[in-house]
This record gives sequence, structure tokens and C-alpha cells, in this order.
Amino acid sequence: MKRLPLLTLAFCTIAFGACSIFKKPAAQSQQAAVITDRKWKLVELEGQPVADKINGKEPFLLLQTTDNRYSASGGCNGIGGNFTLEGQGRIRFSAGMSTKMACEDMSIENGLSKVFTLADNYSISGDSLSINKARMAPLARFIALK
Repeated sequence: MKRLPLLTLAFCTIAFGACSIFKKPAAQSQQAAVITDRKWKLVELEGQPVADKINGKEPFLLLQTTDNRYSASGGCNGIGGNFTLEGQGRIRFSAGMSTKMACEDMSIENGLSKVFTLADNYSISGDSLSINKARMAPLARFIALK
């Protein structure tokens, strides 16, 4: 007789715990919806502020959900490839294409290209997106363009 309440309690604990598993993907897809299909302006790279225009162009990042492709610019060439959102703020970028023009200032572009090879997670705070490596300081920080 004492076993019945214990079994009931164990069953309820397992059942309620299982329910929380199904809520996580919805939260993850909501967060993914916040960062994708928006244009993000690069404002900080390796802890240093980035000018509004580099070589006359605005540095940016765009993550497209239709084909999981990203496009970006550090103010000179177009950079692009594929990205994967792996849940819980994890992101992976794979190398793709890049134009090969030579511009006066290539430092931001070179730094941004490096971010895509190192990054493994992201965080969002309001309209700010940080691309990070492990728990270190953000590699790059972006502001959402309206």
C-alpha cells in the first residue's frame, strides 16, 4: 500500500519533467527567429568599436533561414557561406564564397572573416547580437537595423 503513493509520485515527476523537453525547441526556434532574416550592423570587433562605414560601405551580417546561408561585409568584399543553429545559443559558420577586391582598409574584413571561423555561440540582449567563442569576450557585436 505504501508503494502506490511513491509510484504515483515518481510517475508524476517523470511526466512533468518530460513536458519541459517539448518546450525547449519552441524557445530555441523563437530565438532563431529573432536573429535570422534581419540585417545586423557590425558595431564592435574584438572589443574595439567599428566605424559606421569602412571604405564607404556599412559592415553587416545577414542570416537567411530559407537556405541557412549568411552574407556579410567588412566594408570591402562580400563574405558568405552556410550557418547552423544548434540550439541553446550555439551557432556554426562554414566557409563559403568571398569576393577578392583589394580595398584601402582590410582590417575589419579580415577580423570579421576570422570571427566566422572561431565562433561557436551567440547571445542576444535587446537589439544587440554578440557572436562569441566559448565564454570569452564577444568576438563581434552587432546592432539590429530596423
